[in-house]
Parts: sequence; structure tokens; C-alpha cells
Amino acid sequence: MKANREELARVIRRARERVGPGEVGLPVGRHRRVPGLRREELAQLAGISVDYVVRLEQGRGPQPSEQVLTALARALRLDTDERDHLFHVAGGTPPRQGQIDLHVRPGVLRLIDRFTDLPAMVLSAKSDILAWNAMSSALLGDWSALSPERRNQSRLRFLPDPNEPPHSPIGGSPEERARTSAQAVANLRAAAGRYPDDPGLRRLLADLRRGSAEFRELWDDVDASVWRSHTKTVIHPSLGELTLECDTLHIPESDQLLVVYSAAPGTSEADALALLRVVGTQDLTPAADLPARDR
Repeated sequence: MKANREELARVIRRARERVGPGEVGLPVGRHRRVPGLRREELAQLAGISVDYVVRLEQGRGPQPSEQVLTALARALRLDTDERDHLFHVAGGTPPRQGQIDLHVRPGVLRLIDRFTDLPAMVLSAKSDILAWNAMSSALLGDWSALSPERRNQSRLRFLPDPNEPPHSPIGGSPEERARTSAQAVANLRAAAGRYPDDPGLRRLLADLRRGSAEFRELWDDVDASVWRSHTKTVIHPSLGELTLECDTLHIPESDQLLVVYSAAPGTSEADALALLRVVGTQDLTPAADLPARDR
């Protein structure tokens, strides 16, 4: 199907102008000359270049791939009809039934926005981080600094990249880390049973088998299981080990998970979350503890 470049440009521009940076976990800032997201912010969220966004909005450039359209729809917070329209005017085919849903409904996005004092994020059936609030970035690391493909819990766990921005590891002891790794693999095995023909999941599993001996060993050993609510130890680079309740809520229509971190009132962890709400993603490491080049 041939792309309608004029309509595609219009859809992207109008959607970008109505999404505020605070809605997608980005700093709001004081001096903004344009409504909604800047082009560079949309590019960062979608994992594409700013030049690519400019060319799309000017009705030129290559025909976007399915991955790019999916990332744009998610970054622009399009509802299902709007997402399908984006695919059609770009000359593509909207996602089919039987594939993992990577689109987060606007109502779910509004819900995580209400968790202003708690870290919250939405995961796909194969553990992609699809959406998050500012507190999630403050606790776990800036998700927008990663490419969309790297925003996957299993990729981050089993295929670490020393060149990308650091994220807070999970697991305060070797036993806990081993347990959460096994849970991650069990969840992927369950997803593979539900979505045997999903190309993104097949690609993920192939990359994990090829790149991680730990994953291969666990894949041969664990049975299928889905994520459950439990306690997690998050190792924050400035605040240290935080033992938090990790509640996992299933969204049946999209087979996605809403994950919320919390702590009991009066605990040191509750105080730490209150501090994170104020400082956001700022580095709290004392200057004396930083290397000379970082001071």
C-alpha cells in the first residue's frame, strides 16, 4: 500500500502537539516555545533520529517500518483507532490478532500518571517497558535514554550493554537475583506458549539464546509461569538497597502488566521514595564520591 505522506505528516504533528512531556515521564522545564512534545523528545521516545521526525512531518523520507510506527504510536499515546489510522496512512498494516500487544490504551496511561508518588510502569507480555511515569525513571533509571528495543527487562538482565546509561539492578542477594532471573525466563516461556507466531518474541528469544549462557541454562530448566506480586530489592545508585513491594496487576484486554512499587508508611524505603519524588533523576552521589571527571 502506498503511503499518504501528507496525512501521515498531519497525524504526527497534531499528535505530538497534544502530548505534554510530563505525560511521558520527561522533565517539563520552564521555557517551552511549542505545545506538546518537541521533535527531539518524540525522537528520543521512539528511538529514531530527529532528522527522521523532521522528514516525516515534512511529508518526505522513507516509508516507516512496522517497528517505527509501533514506537511512534506508543510515544504519541494514540488510541487503537488512531494507531490503526497511522499505520494505514503510512502504507502499513496494523498489528494482527495473535501478536503481542505493544500499544498501551490511553486509560491505562492516565492511570499511571495518577501515581505521582509511586514508581509505575506498563509491561508487555514479553516484558517490554511500554510506558512509565517519572517516579519509575527516578527509581530504576531513565527509560527514555534507551532505544525501544533495549527497553525490555530480559534484554537488560541477560544482555547488558556497558555503553548505555546505567539502570538500578534488582536483587540484593545472589539468591534473589537467581530467583528473579528464573521468573523472567518462566514468564517468557509462558508468553511463547500464548504467542508462538509473534515475530518480536521469536527475535528476542533468539537473541537471548545466542548471547546469554545463563538464559540458555534457565530456558532448559524452568517451567512456564507468569509474574506475581512480590517483594523486590532495588539497588539505587545513590540511595542504596531499597526493599519494596512490587504489585503486578494484569490488564486482560491487552495482556499487559501494570507494575507499581511501594513501601509501608514510616519505613526508610517510604522516606526514600518521598525523596525521589522531589529530586527525580538527579544524581544524589556526594561530589567526594565521584571520579574527578564527573565532579
